[in-house]
Amino acid sequence: MTIPTYGETPLPRSEQSPPVETLAAVEAKTPEPQYFEPVRPITPGPRKWTESETARTRQIVAPASAIATPVPEDQEEKRPEQRPTPSLPPVTESTSSSAIEGRAPETVSLSKADIIESKDYPENVRRMIAVGVDLTKRELNYKYASADPATGGLDCSGFIYYVLTKSGNQNVPRDAREQYVWVRKAGNFQAVLAHGDDTFELDALEPGDLLFWTNSSGVSREPEISQAMIYIGRDKVTKQRLMIGASEGSTYQGKKKSGVGVFDFKLGPVEQSPDEGPTLVFVGYGHFPDLSGN
Repeated sequence: MTIPTYGETPLPRSEQSPPVETLAAVEAKTPEPQYFEPVRPITPGPRKWTESETARTRQIVAPASAIATPVPEDQEEKRPEQRPTPSLPPVTESTSSSAIEGRAPETVSLSKADIIESKDYPENVRRMIAVGVDLTKRELNYKYASADPATGGLDCSGFIYYVLTKSGNQNVPRDAREQYVWVRKAGNFQAVLAHGDDTFELDALEPGDLLFWTNSSGVSREPEISQAMIYIGRDKVTKQRLMIGASEGSTYQGKKKSGVGVFDFKLGPVEQSPDEGPTLVFVGYGHFPDLSGN
């Protein structure tokens, strides 16, 4: 008979733990030495590719845009037709005439054919007026103390001096006052006291006559002449009396003009702005002395 020992009752086989395997100790091995080839130095500069490598590389990195991908006809992008660009007119700069220095004077020039009396001009008058009309076409300014158009302008007496001298007379005075006395001494002067254009005092007025004005402060028996012009006749269209010369404020068809040109000849005071001086008053006219120099 076997007597059981307390505390050592064996468990059923199904509940017993599996036996633990014991691994045998493994002897550590010393690693074997490894040998490497020495590293070759890198040669500076790009590597030369062979033709076969270059062709193969180009095929690999070819951009997607270079590969033509067929697109169905119904999905093709419809591009608008290119329209021709309309030709535009050249751009021109618009500049105000008042901002331009030395701008051409606002004067008027007429041909002798525009004057009623031109067909009846005597030869000496025809020659003189031809020179004067030519000056009106040069766009000359009014230039004080100038009798030479090459300077770009003339004053009133300088205009008369140049025209008469170029017409054959070498004894023409230069100053307006002296020109007035010159005509007076020749006995050709006609004084005018009236202020209306229909006065009989203009009955003897002929193309080529010299016209004289004084300022309102200098009206006397021996007036100080401040402006002189040359009468050329009447306009064929308007029948207005016309004159040529150099002026700073005379009018043509009611509009003030400045420079060398054609102007209206009217009696009565010629009003001027304060900076232009006193009002001008017409004093008379006269035939210029014989162009022979006598």
